[in-house]
Amino acid sequence: MPAVNYDELSKLQKLAIFLIVLGPETAAEILRQFEDAEIETICQEMTHFQVIDKELQARVVREFSTVIGANIGSLTGGAAFARRTLALAKGDTKAASILEKIAPGSHSGEGLQEIDEMEPRQIYNLLRTEQPQTIAFILSYLEPPKAADIVALFEPNMRDEIIERLSRLDGTPIEMVSKVAKSIIKNVTRTKVTVHTSGGVRFAAEILNASDRETSKEILARLEQRDLELGNAIRKKMFGFADLVRLEQRDIQRIMREVDTNDLVIALKNATPLLRDAICGALSKRAAETLREELEMLGSVRPKEIEMAQDRIIKIVRRLEEQEEISLEPGGASVAG
Repeated sequence: MPAVNYDELSKLQKLAIFLIVLGPETAAEILRQFEDAEIETICQEMTHFQVIDKELQARVVREFSTVIGANIGSLTGGAAFARRTLALAKGDTKAASILEKIAPGSHSGEGLQEIDEMEPRQIYNLLRTEQPQTIAFILSYLEPPKAADIVALFEPNMRDEIIERLSRLDGTPIEMVSKVAKSIIKNVTRTKVTVHTSGGVRFAAEILNASDRETSKEILARLEQRDLELGNAIRKKMFGFADLVRLEQRDIQRIMREVDTNDLVIALKNATPLLRDAICGALSKRAAETLREELEMLGSVRPKEIEMAQDRIIKIVRRLEEQEEISLEPGGASVAG
């Protein structure tokens, strides 16, 4: 880290340095007086100061206090210090959650590698007696396909609860109950991993997308009955190939400019007449005629090939939506006309 100009440091940066000087135990006592959002901000600054020289320590101490222990040596801060301090202030699990938000990957996937190496059935057996909120916390750190396999093992009502809680995790600090923390996190030591960003509507949608269609359809229907706004938010993120039919023609036209012709033909193999008409209606007359001819000439295609072609098109759809070039809402406005 380059030399630090003390006069250019903000008050927040000076506080972070001062807490490092105090050491994890004392710093933890101070941090307990702050809200989680404030702790995240302070600890984010801590991670920036890997080594603090004696002169900088002394100046910070003089500003914050007139009395400090003698013999201050070169102190180390950084992510490791932030992790130790957070663990003392908030516990191991909360520390992992906060640190992942302020310095992704810096907590080395503590407590999660052990779970990630388990089979879905093993994880299910570990979690099946836990509360839905606790289960949602654990699943939010797994890849969606694996999380979907685990969700499928629960009873329908529990599936609904888990998906709903997953969708509400976004942007909030996640706290895991001590029982699960002790049984899962205590054994983690090995490989450093960067964990999946936890929770949220998008993650809930990814899990439902990775589930079999009947299961995801049932869960989503029940969620919409309980919370229509939340259900609609998840459904939007779940956007599937068949949903192209509800887009505005200008948005379909924009999508078609990116789509490989062979993918389009295969993807439409078993599509409804309504969807085929919607696609053809967005093409030029000549292109639409060519597409219909190729569909008529197309022989048998394995369902997996159809699904893969549809998935490639949906990836394009999601990219364009993220770039705000199209809208996935019927009648929605997009940047690109």
